[in-house]
Amino acid sequence: MTEAEIREALAPFNIGRRIEGVHVQDGLVQVSLRATREEAASLEPLRRDIENQLKSLAGVQSATVVLTAHSGQPADPAKPAQEPPLLPDVKHIVAVASGKGGVGKSTVAVNLAVALAQRGLNVGLLDADIYGPSLPKMLGLHAKPAVLNNMMQPLVAFGVKAMSIGFMVPEDKAMVWRGPMVMGALNQLLGQVNWGALDVLVVDMPPGTGDAQLTMAQKAKPSGAVIVSTPQDLALMDARRGVQMFGQVGIKVLGVVENMSYFCCPNCGHRAEIFGHGGARAEAQKMGVPFLGEVPLELSVREAGDVGKPVTALEPDSAVAAGFRQVAESVAKALALA
Repeated sequence: MTEAEIREALAPFNIGRRIEGVHVQDGLVQVSLRATREEAASLEPLRRDIENQLKSLAGVQSATVVLTAHSGQPADPAKPAQEPPLLPDVKHIVAVASGKGGVGKSTVAVNLAVALAQRGLNVGLLDADIYGPSLPKMLGLHAKPAVLNNMMQPLVAFGVKAMSIGFMVPEDKAMVWRGPMVMGALNQLLGQVNWGALDVLVVDMPPGTGDAQLTMAQKAKPSGAVIVSTPQDLALMDARRGVQMFGQVGIKVLGVVENMSYFCCPNCGHRAEIFGHGGARAEAQKMGVPFLGEVPLELSVREAGDVGKPVTALEPDSAVAAGFRQVAESVAKALALA
């Protein structure tokens, strides 16, 4: 199935001027259509018809059609649209976020999910970082998800159901997508995956505070967010922005995690506070949000991630695994799952 074939299939709908983007990759199809906010409701039946037609085509495993608003009057905030829950069988969605990259957000998300599963909870893990998916490497999963009844089946590792765009594209392929295509992919990863009944779905958010983060926050409607930061001032500045973003969209911040809190030499035991220490705890107190715990910097974290085995599972007795379990306990208590 090619882009040209998809565009040919769309021709009978007479929507040429509305087509903003078409992407086809290994049987997954994403189409974005231009629409104003005022038109969105009336175009919804057409959107569904197009989506169903694309799903019926030979060679198409999954299809998503999204409407992208570019103009028109903003929606009345006093009259929010009432939508059914996107994932009714998922009790809680937890967004793991950071104001910037490089603070170990994905490492925290993966090990948090594994630690929650070790507590006996049904856990899912969604890699929402479309441009830099890391789940396949960190969990050692490289198979393509099966598709049954137009629903992708998550892969499972360490007791966690997992889904990532990285399962469907080559590891070395750059995702050169505009915003609407990213939104379409996120919609697919959320709504067209057979997550089943979950106690918690952990979402590894993209770094930053842009469109993708806002879309995930508004579409998935998380029960709460976990902000990851290192102790250094620069990272804390960006962590504050992350807390503010979730506050603006009405999502509770469950707390802050201080990652790379300190380093202990494996040979002599000397403790070095490479990025400082205690900055995230102090910042959380200043912002009036809980502090969930600190995780040390250890070589084993990198080694475990490189071989596709989270350190929480590979070295459960290590100090870093204990740190992740403390974070998981704090999150479980915040969600009344402890």
